[in-house]
Amino acid sequence: MTQRSINLQIIITAFLLAFILFIFQYSNIDIKVQEYFYNFSTQEWLWSRKEPVSKLLLYTGLKKTLIVFALAVLFTLILFWKKQFVQKYKAGMIIIVLSSIIVPSTVISLKNETNTPCPKNIEHFNGKYPDIKVFDSYPKDFKQEGKIRCWPAGHASAGFALMSLFFFFKKRKNQIIALLFALSIGWIMGSYKMLIGDHFLSHTIITMLIAWFEILIIAKFTQRRAVAKPTQI
Repeated sequence: MTQRSINLQIIITAFLLAFILFIFQYSNIDIKVQEYFYNFSTQEWLWSRKEPVSKLLLYTGLKKTLIVFALAVLFTLILFWKKQFVQKYKAGMIIIVLSSIIVPSTVISLKNETNTPCPKNIEHFNGKYPDIKVFDSYPKDFKQEGKIRCWPAGHASAGFALMSLFFFFKKRKNQIIALLFALSIGWIMGSYKMLIGDHFLSHTIITMLIAWFEILIIAKFTQRRAVAKPTQI
Protein backbone atom coordinates (compact mmCIF):
# COMPACT_ATOMS: atom_id res chain seq x y z
CA MET A 1 0.00 0.00 0.00
CA THR A 2 1.42 3.39 -1.00
CA GLN A 3 1.73 6.32 1.38
CA ARG A 4 -1.09 8.06 -0.46
CA SER A 5 -3.35 5.02 -0.07
CA ILE A 6 -2.49 4.77 3.62
CA ASN A 7 -3.33 8.45 4.15
CA LEU A 8 -6.68 7.95 2.44
CA GLN A 9 -7.38 4.85 4.56
CA ILE A 10 -6.58 6.80 7.74
CA ILE A 11 -9.11 9.50 6.80
CA ILE A 12 -11.79 6.94 5.90
CA THR A 13 -11.23 4.94 9.09
CA ALA A 14 -11.36 8.08 11.25
CA PHE A 15 -14.67 9.03 9.60
CA LEU A 16 -16.08 5.54 10.14
CA LEU A 17 -14.99 5.59 13.76
CA ALA A 18 -16.80 8.88 14.39
CA PHE A 19 -19.87 7.64 12.49
CA ILE A 20 -20.08 4.38 14.45
CA LEU A 21 -19.65 6.21 17.75
CA PHE A 22 -22.53 8.53 16.83
CA ILE A 23 -24.85 5.76 15.62
CA PHE A 24 -24.47 3.56 18.70
CA GLN A 25 -24.48 6.49 21.13
CA TYR A 26 -27.90 7.65 19.94
CA SER A 27 -29.60 4.33 19.22
CA ASN A 28 -30.57 1.09 20.98
CA ILE A 29 -28.94 -1.18 18.40
CA ASP A 30 -26.63 -2.66 21.01
CA ILE A 31 -29.52 -3.66 23.27
CA LYS A 32 -31.58 -5.13 20.43
CA VAL A 33 -28.67 -7.24 19.18
CA GLN A 34 -27.68 -8.38 22.66
CA GLU A 35 -31.23 -9.53 23.42
CA TYR A 36 -30.71 -12.39 20.97
CA PHE A 37 -27.98 -13.73 23.24
CA TYR A 38 -29.90 -13.57 26.52
CA ASN A 39 -32.66 -15.77 27.91
CA PHE A 40 -34.89 -13.53 30.01
CA SER A 41 -36.75 -16.52 31.47
CA THR A 42 -33.68 -18.26 32.87
CA GLN A 43 -31.65 -15.04 33.16
CA GLU A 44 -28.74 -16.73 31.47
CA TRP A 45 -26.58 -15.87 28.48
CA LEU A 46 -26.56 -17.98 25.35
CA TRP A 47 -23.09 -19.28 26.18
CA SER A 48 -21.75 -19.94 29.66
CA ARG A 49 -18.49 -18.24 30.63
CA LYS A 50 -17.78 -21.27 32.82
CA GLU A 51 -17.82 -23.75 29.91
CA PRO A 52 -14.17 -24.95 30.03
CA VAL A 53 -13.52 -25.97 26.41
CA SER A 54 -14.69 -22.74 24.80
CA LYS A 55 -12.99 -20.71 27.52
CA LEU A 56 -9.71 -22.48 26.79
CA LEU A 57 -9.98 -22.27 23.01
CA LEU A 58 -11.58 -18.86 22.56
CA TYR A 59 -10.22 -16.96 25.54
CA THR A 60 -7.18 -18.23 27.43
CA GLY A 61 -5.63 -20.38 24.71
CA LEU A 62 -6.20 -17.98 21.82
CA LYS A 63 -4.89 -15.02 23.79
CA LYS A 64 -1.71 -16.88 24.75
CA THR A 65 -1.23 -18.04 21.17
CA LEU A 66 -1.31 -14.46 19.89
CA ILE A 67 1.18 -13.38 22.55
CA VAL A 68 3.53 -16.20 21.57
CA PHE A 69 3.19 -15.24 17.88
CA ALA A 70 4.09 -11.60 18.57
CA LEU A 71 7.06 -12.64 20.71
CA ALA A 72 8.23 -15.04 18.00
CA VAL A 73 8.24 -12.21 15.44
CA LEU A 74 10.06 -9.93 17.88
CA PHE A 75 12.74 -12.49 18.70
CA THR A 76 13.19 -13.22 15.00
CA LEU A 77 13.86 -9.54 14.40
CA ILE A 78 16.33 -9.34 17.26
CA LEU A 79 18.19 -12.61 16.81
CA PHE A 80 18.29 -12.75 13.02
CA TRP A 81 18.44 -9.03 12.19
CA LYS A 82 21.27 -9.46 9.68
CA LYS A 83 19.75 -12.42 7.88
CA GLN A 84 18.57 -11.76 4.33
CA PHE A 85 14.96 -12.79 5.01
CA VAL A 86 14.61 -10.40 7.95
CA GLN A 87 16.26 -7.58 6.03
CA LYS A 88 13.76 -8.04 3.21
CA TYR A 89 10.69 -8.20 5.44
CA LYS A 90 11.70 -6.21 8.47
CA ALA A 91 9.26 -3.34 7.80
CA GLY A 92 6.31 -5.73 7.86
CA MET A 93 7.66 -7.53 10.93
CA ILE A 94 8.15 -4.26 12.79
CA ILE A 95 4.58 -3.26 11.97
CA ILE A 96 3.33 -6.59 13.36
CA VAL A 97 5.30 -6.24 16.61
CA LEU A 98 4.36 -2.60 17.20
CA SER A 99 0.70 -3.29 16.41
CA SER A 100 0.60 -6.24 18.82
CA ILE A 101 1.78 -3.88 21.58
CA ILE A 102 0.12 -0.57 20.75
CA VAL A 103 -3.37 -1.76 19.76
CA PRO A 104 -4.14 -3.78 22.94
CA SER A 105 -2.45 -1.12 25.11
CA THR A 106 -4.64 1.63 23.65
CA VAL A 107 -7.82 -0.39 24.13
CA ILE A 108 -6.89 -1.29 27.71
CA SER A 109 -6.18 2.37 28.47
CA LEU A 110 -9.59 3.36 27.12
CA LYS A 111 -11.26 0.61 29.15
CA ASN A 112 -9.63 1.98 32.29
CA GLU A 113 -11.00 5.46 31.65
CA THR A 114 -14.42 5.13 30.03
CA ASN A 115 -16.24 3.51 32.98
CA THR A 116 -18.85 1.90 30.72
CA PRO A 117 -20.80 -1.21 31.85
CA CYS A 118 -20.97 -4.56 30.09
CA PRO A 119 -24.28 -6.09 28.97
CA LYS A 120 -24.21 -8.42 31.99
CA ASN A 121 -23.96 -5.37 34.28
CA ILE A 122 -26.99 -3.38 33.16
CA GLU A 123 -30.47 -3.61 34.63
CA HIS A 124 -32.03 -4.67 31.33
CA PHE A 125 -30.11 -7.93 31.62
CA ASN A 126 -30.67 -8.36 35.36
CA GLY A 127 -27.59 -6.38 36.38
CA LYS A 128 -27.26 -3.45 38.77
CA TYR A 129 -26.08 -0.69 36.41
CA PRO A 130 -28.14 1.70 34.28
CA ASP A 131 -27.62 1.51 30.52
CA ILE A 132 -24.79 4.01 30.28
CA LYS A 133 -23.12 4.57 26.93
CA VAL A 134 -19.58 5.81 26.51
CA PHE A 135 -20.46 9.53 26.42
CA ASP A 136 -23.22 9.34 29.06
CA SER A 137 -23.00 10.31 32.71
CA TYR A 138 -24.32 8.18 35.55
CA PRO A 139 -27.48 9.37 37.33
CA LYS A 140 -26.70 11.45 40.40
CA ASP A 141 -28.53 9.02 42.67
CA PHE A 142 -26.55 6.01 41.38
CA LYS A 143 -23.82 4.96 43.78
CA GLN A 144 -20.96 3.23 42.05
CA GLU A 145 -18.52 1.24 44.17
CA GLY A 146 -15.70 1.42 41.62
CA LYS A 147 -14.90 1.95 37.96
CA ILE A 148 -16.16 -0.63 35.52
CA ARG A 149 -14.09 -1.59 32.48
CA CYS A 150 -16.12 -2.71 29.46
CA TRP A 151 -15.59 -0.28 26.58
CA PRO A 152 -14.17 -1.03 24.10
CA ALA A 153 -13.57 -4.77 23.65
CA GLY A 154 -10.18 -5.66 25.09
CA HIS A 155 -10.06 -9.37 24.33
CA ALA A 156 -10.70 -8.88 20.61
CA SER A 157 -8.00 -6.20 20.33
CA ALA A 158 -5.22 -8.81 20.15
CA GLY A 159 -7.03 -10.54 17.30
CA PHE A 160 -7.64 -7.35 15.35
CA ALA A 161 -3.99 -6.38 15.83
CA LEU A 162 -3.27 -9.23 13.41
CA MET A 163 -4.60 -7.01 10.63
CA SER A 164 -1.02 -5.75 10.60
CA LEU A 165 -0.22 -8.95 8.67
CA PHE A 166 -1.64 -7.09 5.68
CA PHE A 167 1.58 -5.06 5.51
CA PHE A 168 3.84 -8.09 5.62
CA PHE A 169 2.70 -9.11 2.14
CA LYS A 170 2.84 -7.20 -1.14
CA LYS A 171 0.74 -9.27 -3.50
CA ARG A 172 -2.89 -8.23 -3.34
CA LYS A 173 -4.15 -11.80 -2.99
CA ASN A 174 -1.97 -12.48 0.03
CA GLN A 175 -2.89 -9.15 1.61
CA ILE A 176 -6.59 -9.94 1.32
CA ILE A 177 -6.12 -13.44 2.75
CA ALA A 178 -4.13 -12.03 5.69
CA LEU A 179 -6.72 -9.34 6.35
CA LEU A 180 -9.65 -11.78 6.22
CA PHE A 181 -7.80 -14.17 8.53
CA ALA A 182 -7.16 -11.40 11.07
CA LEU A 183 -10.76 -10.17 10.91
CA SER A 184 -11.98 -13.73 11.46
CA ILE A 185 -9.82 -14.14 14.55
CA GLY A 186 -10.88 -10.76 15.92
CA TRP A 187 -14.58 -11.43 15.39
CA ILE A 188 -14.35 -14.94 16.83
CA MET A 189 -12.86 -13.45 19.98
CA GLY A 190 -15.34 -10.58 20.02
CA SER A 191 -18.38 -12.76 19.35
CA TYR A 192 -17.46 -15.12 22.17
CA LYS A 193 -17.46 -12.19 24.60
CA MET A 194 -20.83 -11.05 23.27
CA LEU A 195 -22.33 -14.51 23.73
CA ILE A 196 -21.30 -14.59 27.41
CA GLY A 197 -22.57 -11.06 28.06
CA ASP A 198 -19.22 -9.28 28.34
CA HIS A 199 -19.53 -6.92 25.37
CA PHE A 200 -21.98 -5.21 23.07
CA LEU A 201 -21.67 -5.27 19.28
CA SER A 202 -20.44 -1.67 19.22
CA HIS A 203 -17.59 -2.50 21.59
CA THR A 204 -16.15 -4.96 19.08
CA ILE A 205 -16.71 -2.74 16.03
CA ILE A 206 -14.99 0.18 17.76
CA THR A 207 -12.04 -2.00 18.73
CA MET A 208 -11.71 -3.20 15.13
CA LEU A 209 -11.67 0.37 13.79
CA ILE A 210 -9.25 1.60 16.45
CA ALA A 211 -6.94 -1.31 15.60
CA TRP A 212 -6.98 -0.59 11.87
CA PHE A 213 -6.54 3.15 12.42
CA GLU A 214 -3.47 2.59 14.59
CA ILE A 215 -2.02 -0.06 12.29
CA LEU A 216 -2.29 2.38 9.37
CA ILE A 217 -0.42 5.05 11.32
CA ILE A 218 2.26 2.56 12.37
CA ALA A 219 2.60 1.39 8.76
CA LYS A 220 2.79 4.95 7.48
CA PHE A 221 5.84 5.83 9.58
CA THR A 222 7.48 2.41 9.44
CA GLN A 223 7.33 2.12 5.67
CA ARG A 224 8.61 5.65 5.26
CA ARG A 225 11.77 4.65 7.11
CA ALA A 226 12.16 1.21 5.58
CA VAL A 227 15.56 0.74 3.95
CA ALA A 228 15.07 -2.51 2.07
CA LYS A 229 12.21 -3.09 -0.29
CA PRO A 230 10.41 -6.36 0.66
CA THR A 231 10.28 -9.11 -1.91
CA GLN A 232 6.82 -10.01 -3.16
CA ILE A 233 5.54 -13.35 -1.88
